Amino acid sequence: MSLAVRNVLVLDSVAPVCAEILTKANIKVVTKGKLPKEELLKEIKEYDGVVVRSATKITAEVMAAAPNLKIVGRAGTGVDNIDTVAATRRGILVMNTPGGNTLSAAEHTCAMICALSRSLPQACASLKAGKWDRKKYLGTELYGKTLAILGLGRIGREVAKRMQAFGMTVIGYDPVIPASTTKEWNIESLSLEQIWPRADYITVHTPLIPQTKNLINGDVFSKCKKNLFIVNVARGGIVDERALLKALDEGRCGGAALDVFEEEPPTNFTLCQHPKVICTPHLGANTVEAQTRVAEEIAQQIVDMVEGRPLVGAVNAPALTNALNEECKPWISLGQDLGYLAHQISRPADTPSLALDINLYGDIVTSMNTFLGSAVLVGLLRAMTQNGVNLVNAPLMAQEAGVSVSMACHDTPPPLPSPSAAALTSHALQIKLKRGTNSWSLMGSVVGGKPTLYALDGCVWETGLTLGRNMLFYRATSSSTPIANIASHLVGAKVAVTSLLSSAPDTDEVWHVARTNDTVKAPPSSIPDTQLVAQVAF
Repeated sequence: MSLAVRNVLVLDSVAPVCAEILTKANIKVVTKGKLPKEELLKEIKEYDGVVVRSATKITAEVMAAAPNLKIVGRAGTGVDNIDTVAATRRGILVMNTPGGNTLSAAEHTCAMICALSRSLPQACASLKAGKWDRKKYLGTELYGKTLAILGLGRIGREVAKRMQAFGMTVIGYDPVIPASTTKEWNIESLSLEQIWPRADYITVHTPLIPQTKNLINGDVFSKCKKNLFIVNVARGGIVDERALLKALDEGRCGGAALDVFEEEPPTNFTLCQHPKVICTPHLGANTVEAQTRVAEEIAQQIVDMVEGRPLVGAVNAPALTNALNEECKPWISLGQDLGYLAHQISRPADTPSLALDINLYGDIVTSMNTFLGSAVLVGLLRAMTQNGVNLVNAPLMAQEAGVSVSMACHDTPPPLPSPSAAALTSHALQIKLKRGTNSWSLMGSVVGGKPTLYALDGCVWETGLTLGRNMLFYRATSSSTPIANIASHLVGAKVAVTSLLSSAPDTDEVWHVARTNDTVKAPPSSIPDTQLVAQVAF
């Protein structure tokens, strides 16, 4: 996966500090506001990266117009304006800044809850209109009321902390966070069905995904207390706006505070203009501090990615968090090389049925289990698809190609059949590839920073076989001695041979590998008792 990011297009009036940080890292930056679709399709063609807020939609069509695009950065939390599935398929990394606007969104939510309880915007508008109507705006205290928080991530927890200071009882729902953890935050974890009849206020802090679309709907309002208050500073569409309007009109909902809408900006203002609704134009993260923070964070994340530091905020490839540092890169290369070699030597038995078992040995290698499997798949799929494959899209492409993958981690030393080979390495990557009824096994390690093959189908190179340049893999019986014939055939074909190494003659079969400077266009294969299985250019 190439992570060279030379130029970045920054859109949507992202704070200037973003461009400053990228420029300081020698990345060329072009800054623009929100571009019309047609102009965006033309502008994005030459860029390696793009940074947006929520206004610009990075769709599959936009990505298709950007052949060099490697990263889409979202200066904010939600990524519903980015087609992450299309990005993953194209091997484009999507990153966001999950913590950058936490405090601003939490404070805005708390302000909305307070405003709802006392009808502050309505009372303000009434007084500005010259009226003094104290009885009309009789409020309610927050003390002793029950606040239900749906989604207990960063923002939800910050809201809970602040509203508990008002004396509110906080209950919550999150399908990922265990009840034992929420108890530490003084939040009672309940199911949604348990929450509906208990809540006086409900605030939502979830992403907009199929499971949360219209999460608050007509059925929910029928199960909740009369005069329930609803707050949405997350994403439009989590609250069913038609059901909310009906509940407000029928008196089942006492009021709503909305910062986000199904359509932004709205074209139908019926809900916004309802007397029981207070609303703001998507201001949750719209503070000087938040916008500066997310701009700084997304820029620094891109710089960290380019410079090989641990990733933060990788949305569609969280496994890559630590994959790009200098210690991991040789192991990624090893995984790709072994996967590629496995495909090349198994091609004669090509079949749609393909299974891959990956075994990791040693603590260093097992700590890389989140991405070494993807590295093997990159090598395996490289020769099987015309589409670009990298660490981001390899798992998806393997799934679509019908490749079944399993992985196991072992604390024990690698099972190398040769004691001398075993003495050289305590960390190894082994892959077993099965096509139909045929199978192959390869084991390698990293020696001196270079991918090294130690075993192939039980045959061992006791000092290791460094993978690199162009290599021809010959298989022969242990009783034959084809080395001289292989060398003479290659020299006769005017091929520059840089090395010729054989596996230890401990089995019935021996592998002989010739390394050459360049690919051999028509490698000679008519050598007695010897089969040229594959020519592999690493």
